[in-house]
Amino acid sequence: MSQSSDSSSNEIKLTKLTTPVGMVVDAILVLGFFAFLYTLLESHVPSNDPKMVILFAGLTAACMSGVFWLAIQMFRVVLSAQLLAKKAKR
Repeated sequence: MSQSSDSSSNEIKLTKLTTPVGMVVDAILVLGFFAFLYTLLESHVPSNDPKMVILFAGLTAACMSGVFWLAIQMFRVVLSAQLLAKKAKR
């Protein structure tokens, strides 16, 4: 999609900063990060009940994986915007 004013030199191209392939890669990274954190956090739950260990390790890993997903998304969008701006300057 592009938007242009009266002069062609002021043309601004609007592009998506995320792609479906990037989202799939991010989902795989987040699932791997969740699995890593879950195995790491299992030994840190102060309980002998296996159900509580699963619950708290899973909830903590899910919360931290959500923050990891946000960080990945912000990184991808900023990197894409910077590359587009650099490309537009040339």
